[in-house]
Amino acid sequence: MDSLMSSAASGLRSRMEALELVANNLANASTAGYKSDRESYGLYAAPESDGGTVQPVIEGRWTDFGQGTLMPTGNAYDLALGGPGFFAVNGPRGPLYTRNGSFRISGGALATADGYAIRDANNNGQPIALDGTRPFEVAPDGTVTQDGMVAGRIAVVRFSAPEMLEKMGHSYFSSAQAPEPVEAPDVRQGKLEASNSGGAESAVRMIGILRQFEMLQKAIALGSEMNKRAVEEVARVNP
Repeated sequence: MDSLMSSAASGLRSRMEALELVANNLANASTAGYKSDRESYGLYAAPESDGGTVQPVIEGRWTDFGQGTLMPTGNAYDLALGGPGFFAVNGPRGPLYTRNGSFRISGGALATADGYAIRDANNNGQPIALDGTRPFEVAPDGTVTQDGMVAGRIAVVRFSAPEMLEKMGHSYFSSAQAPEPVEAPDVRQGKLEASNSGGAESAVRMIGILRQFEMLQKAIALGSEMNKRAVEEVARVNP
């Protein structure tokens, strides 16, 4: 494969990977607390390329942890963080972390929509017991009260290296590093954090990627036609 077709093929591969990321961001544009994925690019010189052929590749993926817009819902079970940090929850195989504060009562405790109990910062991560038939209040520091009694305090944590967090689906993250408590969290009751993946932005990026894909396809077709003509010319000169 000549340098033109090799570079174009590599570009197609990187565009397909980018399209996958953008499509996932677009699909989660309305998911509360979702953090969009981004890609970084580099140029790769193949060892056999005699130094003249470089190929575009995606060097890595990273998560944009920028805060989304806080949207009022009026639902007491909806909570949002007005600053850094994650809600800590008890996942099926250990602690998980999320910015999606669409909570409910499950098994007599405050939990995520998937039924994972919210960890109590005052009680070694135990669930926060609540009566789902009575109202409750959540203070900005995460303290949960019901009938004038403190039921617990929502664990809000942060990480010194958030780029090391691993996405687990449904807006959850896992981490091998130990979290640190956020000393002064800003918990907003009756609000949800919108996805930081703008639907319009993702749609524009997707259109741009598709156009680039079409251009690279044309480059491959052109390279193939040039190679075909070269072979025909050689055959004509050397009957």
